[in-house]
Amino acid sequence: MQIIVNNKAMEMAEGSTLSALAEALRLPEKGVAVAVNNQMIPREEWSATSLQEGAQIVVIKAACGG
Repeated sequence: MQIIVNNKAMEMAEGSTLSALAEALRLPEKGVAVAVNNQMIPREEWSATSLQEGAQIVVIKAACGG
């Protein structure tokens, strides 16, 4: 299935979860927030959050500095 991650198309297997996406993107354990279709998903819910065809996902990484 095709999903959109930060405005770029990406292919994922049917039935993939947000955890599978995080692993595919090699996201760090901390300092990352993810929204699916404009709804923030807490990290503890990633493994239970199934992705759907055409889902709009925004990944935000924390940055240090001032």
